[in-house]
Amino acid sequence: MKIGILKEKDDDNRVALLPDNVLTLKDLKLSVLVEESAGTGAFFSDEKYKEAGAEIKSHSEITKQADVLVQINPFREKDIAELSGYPVTVSMLEPNLDESYLKAAQEKQLTVFGLNKIPRITRAQSMDVLSSMATTAGYKAVLEAANHLPRFFPMFMSAAGTIKPAKVLVIGAGVAGLQAIATARRLGGVVEAFDVRSAVKEEVESLGGKFIEVEGAKESAEAGGYAVEQTEDYKKKQEQLIQDHAQKADVIITTAQIPGREAPKLIQKDTVEKMKSGSVIIDLAASSGGNCELTKNDETYQHNNGVLIIGNSNYPSELPSDASKMFGNNLTNFLKLLIDDNGNLKVNFEDEIIKATCVVYQGEIKDEKLKQVVY
Repeated sequence: MKIGILKEKDDDNRVALLPDNVLTLKDLKLSVLVEESAGTGAFFSDEKYKEAGAEIKSHSEITKQADVLVQINPFREKDIAELSGYPVTVSMLEPNLDESYLKAAQEKQLTVFGLNKIPRITRAQSMDVLSSMATTAGYKAVLEAANHLPRFFPMFMSAAGTIKPAKVLVIGAGVAGLQAIATARRLGGVVEAFDVRSAVKEEVESLGGKFIEVEGAKESAEAGGYAVEQTEDYKKKQEQLIQDHAQKADVIITTAQIPGREAPKLIQKDTVEKMKSGSVIIDLAASSGGNCELTKNDETYQHNNGVLIIGNSNYPSELPSDASKMFGNNLTNFLKLLIDDNGNLKVNFEDEIIKATCVVYQGEIKDEKLKQVVY
């Protein structure tokens, strides 16, 4: 069986699998094809892939020859149109797949796996690409904030006087938020964190952050560790409390998202306009609408009161070597579930990980919610 590693589009510097992963796949009796320059953005040359036993091919050659195609970013409808045969695609998926995409996958008899649908269970932790990428995003966001902030992060005491430490507010204490808390504390910032899930309070405090709690939050064990939609009464309390703390913050990093829905608006325009000039907001939920009312996806701009707003949901691309290493290891562990002892494809729907991630199988839509989109 042939695995094809495609080059990422839209200036994403990452690559789905690294040369070390190729060595592992070769041991599993697979042939590996790599698109020309696929790894250069992450500082892995074609020569490194060749040394690991891969063949370097053009994009069109790989899409025609590979049995399984892998990349990080979602395959688009136009990508599907150029595929031949009945390949398997493994990648992230768009949060909401539309009817045209699904019909194109059906017509091409594709088998589609979505890595962002890997369940949050113990056995799947080594495949959890969302957590890996969130780790890099949370870390990089703090460094970006420190770079733009016109003040120091740590406290300084010198003959020139005392410099107070930066105050950092992290909204959303999932993987990205916790990494942001840890990184901001390492830089010497005073950190506060807000999350609707009371269960994360202990984790926040263990990293040196102060947990801001709003009473009356609705939580759900079925949400897989994510936040859930809250009541209007709770939202009003939440908005006021966040505004009170935001006005005192030098840096705000927002990470709150609800799977399959637009990101909740937690920082209102009025709140931004009451913040100190020179403050920085980094919105990691920008691609799903943003947690800040003024966020513009993939844009950095200064609001009229001097607050800098950065809408960036793809910080992992700015740490391409390690982000690719983490993603590649996660993906390799997932691919092992799809390969039998002879290096052939096996799709076992009795495996809960396979069942959760396979949205289309040989043209048949397997995801019950997505069936409603088409039928």
